[in-house]
Amino acid sequence: MQDRHQQGLTVGEPWPGVTFPVNTARRSWCIMSIKDWSENILLGELQDDPLFSDDLNTLQETAERRPGTHVVLDFSGVNYLNSSNIAKLLKLRKLMTTSGARLKLCGISTSAWGVFLVTGLDKIFEFCDDVPSGLASVQLEG
Repeated sequence: MQDRHQQGLTVGEPWPGVTFPVNTARRSWCIMSIKDWSENILLGELQDDPLFSDDLNTLQETAERRPGTHVVLDFSGVNYLNSSNIAKLLKLRKLMTTSGARLKLCGISTSAWGVFLVTGLDKIFEFCDDVPSGLASVQLEG
């Protein structure tokens, strides 16, 4: 069996002709998944930085193009938050609120939850234990 290099594929090129940016320490094949759960609900699966910032930028751009679309964020891949992450979340929340849409944060780790508690953001954002609960909540409330 040939290795990836012998097959003509290089690191950062999981499929022939498709190249992704590579940060060998973290990114490798991790690409944020934004899924259209339904006509008016987006599901975003987040990762730790440096991906977190890029992921939220992509999600915000998508939400801006689709006003009124609810967003459920899966934080199960996030272990820590920094001030830049929090700023991006607040910006996304503002966009969602002004468009009349809901933003649900799901699967928060203990360390990330601590950041929300210490900053008082646990009173600003809406949380659910897991993604299925978040999706159900948005569908019932929306």
